Amino acid sequence: MQLKVVKFGGSSLADADHFRQVADIIKADPARRYVVPSAPGKRFSDDVKVTDMLYHCYEMIKKHEDIDEYYQNIVDRYTGIIRDLGMSFDMSGELEYVKNAMKHGTGRDYAASRGEYLNGIILAKYLGFAFIDAESVIFFKEDGSFDEETTNSVLREELKKHEHAVIPGFYGVMPNGTIKTFSRGGSDITGSLVARAASADLYENWTDVSGFKMADPRIIDHPCTIDVITYRELRELSYMGATVLHEDAIFPVRYAGIPINIRNTNKPEAPGTMIVPSAKDASQIITGVAGKKGFSVINIEKDMMNSEIGFGRRVLEVLEDYDISFEHLPSGIDTMGVLLNTSALEGKREKIIAAINRRVSPDSITIEDGLALVAVVGRGMVKAKGCAAKALRAVAKADINIRMIDQGSSEINIIIGVEDTDFEKAIRAIYDEFMGGNK
Repeated sequence: MQLKVVKFGGSSLADADHFRQVADIIKADPARRYVVPSAPGKRFSDDVKVTDMLYHCYEMIKKHEDIDEYYQNIVDRYTGIIRDLGMSFDMSGELEYVKNAMKHGTGRDYAASRGEYLNGIILAKYLGFAFIDAESVIFFKEDGSFDEETTNSVLREELKKHEHAVIPGFYGVMPNGTIKTFSRGGSDITGSLVARAASADLYENWTDVSGFKMADPRIIDHPCTIDVITYRELRELSYMGATVLHEDAIFPVRYAGIPINIRNTNKPEAPGTMIVPSAKDASQIITGVAGKKGFSVINIEKDMMNSEIGFGRRVLEVLEDYDISFEHLPSGIDTMGVLLNTSALEGKREKIIAAINRRVSPDSITIEDGLALVAVVGRGMVKAKGCAAKALRAVAKADINIRMIDQGSSEINIIIGVEDTDFEKAIRAIYDEFMGGNK
């Protein structure tokens, strides 16, 4: 029989009605044996996520403010879910313990993680599954980096002990016993780790959308759903701002060759999007269009730059000295551009310019802000002629000035740099050019 790991986001576990939906989904398929829950999300547009409430409690404690009254909102959320589900167990002891632990300085990560922890306990009770606390199976190293080897080994052995289990997402433990969280949205990562340790046949990631869209719905009205996407394509689109799945969640299952299925809790009949190690067929030339604003480019000019051995390395060493990573390196014979996030330059601009001047003595060096990147991604582009021309033509027809062009060596992506103010227009122009007849 197949084995599936299922992860449910905060919107899928916001209240008792959603808990019932989740239980129905899990019980509909005996292969869904291991469940990874997030903390309760918003029930309505003006609602507050439980994790944000816990962060607020932590900030109040830092200011030496009493949290008892505000914390009662968190208590009410969880006791309300338990009551509305018709369950009889008492969670007051756990809730009181969490509050007192926060008051005694357990730290920001501990506070943030308790949303998943408490939700996991409720879901395990409701399903009749075993509860495995993530701090007993997810490990970080002394420097705060994830301990992949220990986690996989311990988690694999623990899962073998349980036919069914709930493992809360988002957090693990440091060697000194303190709680450490992944970055926001990290429950996706936990689900991926559980899928790998369990040698799952499929990792189902349940959220509030029916799969991965070909473009941002805030920019494109009703974009097409992607039926099948490869890990490489997803990585490209996630990096460029597509946020259905935490990008770090890709790697554990990718290495194990486990596919991911993005599904909609509110429309469980929808097939969603399959994320697979590889796929030969491509029903569309492009798989998706995505992008981000907020980039800057360091423009460097120097005669005979191409014959100066080590020129590029010395420039990049300056960025390394200031702990800055670059995004792209568009260049010519006597010019070099270094594209990076504008935020990375904050408070360092003049120092970086001075350091590059000392290191390579350029004829000129300037920094330009206000750049956005748009990525056109698709495995179908490898065999299709004229994709770059088609994308550039679309942008030109929209009267948009192109600041940069880059095509990866894999030929599955084309990146176009435009002004921030032209970003949305460029996304729409490219999507319409490739998908105008498929809306």
